[in-house]
Amino acid sequence: MNTSKLKSRTILVDADSCPVKKEIVEIASLHNVQPVFVASYDHMLTESGPETWIYVDPGSDAADLYIMNHANRGDIAVTQDIGLAAALLGKKVYVLSPRGMLYEEDEIQLQLEIRHLSAKARRQGHFGKGPRAFRSEDRERFVKELAKLLSNSD
Repeated sequence: MNTSKLKSRTILVDADSCPVKKEIVEIASLHNVQPVFVASYDHMLTESGPETWIYVDPGSDAADLYIMNHANRGDIAVTQDIGLAAALLGKKVYVLSPRGMLYEEDEIQLQLEIRHLSAKARRQGHFGKGPRAFRSEDRERFVKELAKLLSNSD
């Protein structure tokens, strides 16, 4: 995806299990962008900063549906949900994982297939180790990639 044509400055964050919320707020403020965090009422915060929080009904897809319905071409979304990422790529949204991976249209189909095969294996009783622990390298990669996306929109 050509990041030089990034026009919109909305960052939509699938916030329920996002480990880089603080970094998003910091980087967005440097670029005068207002992030929108979308979370379930189950994860409601009692304190928050100047950022916008949208709370949706509990349910596995409520936050995803909100993000899908409110994302526009050129927006940036932060999610680790590959299904949501695939749908957003179809809307020409830039999608970044909390580990700093920019999802690409030419690779998402393979990622969806791997997700499907993993789910099938789990249903058959084959459980893997799960995702690796979130590391400082992941955080650094995320910061670099989000800053790059936002710099290309300035």
